[in-house]
Amino acid sequence: MVRTKKGVVFSFENSLPLRMIIKSAEFVCSNTDVKLLPAPQLPEYAFIGRSNVGKSSLINALTRKKGLAKTSQKPGKTQLINHFIINGEWYLVDLPGYGFAQTSKKNKAEWEKFIRAYLTKRENLQCIFVLIDSRHEPQKIDVDFCYWLGEQGLPFQLVFTKADKQSAVKTDQNVAKFRKTLLKWFEEVPAHFITSAEMKAGTEEILQMIHGVNSGFEAPSMPSS
Repeated sequence: MVRTKKGVVFSFENSLPLRMIIKSAEFVCSNTDVKLLPAPQLPEYAFIGRSNVGKSSLINALTRKKGLAKTSQKPGKTQLINHFIINGEWYLVDLPGYGFAQTSKKNKAEWEKFIRAYLTKRENLQCIFVLIDSRHEPQKIDVDFCYWLGEQGLPFQLVFTKADKQSAVKTDQNVAKFRKTLLKWFEEVPAHFITSAEMKAGTEEILQMIHGVNSGFEAPSMPSS
């Protein structure tokens, strides 16, 4: 349970230490219009982070399906809301990265608009996984995004990526610094995962958390026709 200084509470008490086996992972759709997204009848989990944080690689490691999310050496490759259905039971959503993507100011403004609309209006969104590059000390853009999520009362957890690129000591130091920075605004800091897409470290823990939340999911009521 996480409580911000504004009194907003994020609870994942339904999370259970269960193992999820990925049997299928399929692309569903890409778009920029919240109204055109799949019906909100399944639990949904969004992955977002600064450009070049290793999001696509982590998604591929989570799903055990190489190439499901397109990876690129060029930051900002993902430019749409991409839905994937996992095991026919829940949606994994790959969101455009924020930060130094090489695109026009107009495109960046449009990305920001539809990402915010998605995050604040999607009824079945259970958790936002915010990816942070573990090799760096707290970056303002990451901290500001977490603060914005807190202000909106949106549930999120931190995923520190690329832990295999440095020593465990250095990773732990940067994680501790980031969590300490968030405590300037949060009374408690959301849970975090330390991951390596290359080593598939931390992926089981993320899937366990998702499995537990799924067990308590109730689909929102659909408007009558």
